[in-house]
Amino acid sequence: MYKVLIIEDEAPAVNRLKEMLAKTSREIEVVEVKDGIQSSVEYLRTSPSVDLIFMDIQLSDGLSFNIFSKVEIDIPIIFTTAYSQYAFKAFKVSSIDYLLKPIEQEDLNNAILKLEKFTSQNISPQVIKTIETALNGHNYKQRFLIKNGGRLSFVKTDQINYFFSDSGLTFVQSGPNKKHILEETLDQLESSLDPGLFFRINRKFILNINAIEEIQTYYNNRLILQLNPAFSEQVIVSRQRVVNFKQWLDS
Repeated sequence: MYKVLIIEDEAPAVNRLKEMLAKTSREIEVVEVKDGIQSSVEYLRTSPSVDLIFMDIQLSDGLSFNIFSKVEIDIPIIFTTAYSQYAFKAFKVSSIDYLLKPIEQEDLNNAILKLEKFTSQNISPQVIKTIETALNGHNYKQRFLIKNGGRLSFVKTDQINYFFSDSGLTFVQSGPNKKHILEETLDQLESSLDPGLFFRINRKFILNINAIEEIQTYYNNRLILQLNPAFSEQVIVSRQRVVNFKQWLDS
């Protein structure tokens, strides 16, 4: 028997999902229903005996992704949403399924069958960021203003190879021998860049996926990268970011 938690703020949707779950070929027990972020977090912190979570994206108190920043979840999740399929390609990264509202019985049956093949894993921050971006229609920075003495120019974001910090300054590299100083910090840049194109591999480096020429394993479970244009020092993916980096490459 599968024990299920439903996170949904609309009572009619909860009732309909319960009715549909009762019609599947698996024995399913809905053990709890939560209608908001905080109540869900409090429940999940008790380490409940739950085999599957049905989670609506848009709750009354915000996007359900906020739950992941407050509590660790290693339970398979099926998201339910009224958003278009196009926005949810990112779910494939973590073997997460999703159902579009209004939910069809056949789609629900197939999702339940997939549960047996799911491998429970935490959802990476990079995946969450990508999905939230798709939902919000985020407009990323298209170009950067470059100051060179008394002259001003700009560089298009998709032409940038990487950003890096050195001696308290932030630099942008947009081709061989094309290095410029930016006023923004890497932290500020990270939130303005398309996460499908750029990834922060350590505290001092954000790179464009198209700048990667070669990836090699490195000691202490890290990775070392060869970039184009080449960087003057070793470019290393920190151990804490390796898993998310691999997921990003495979997304």
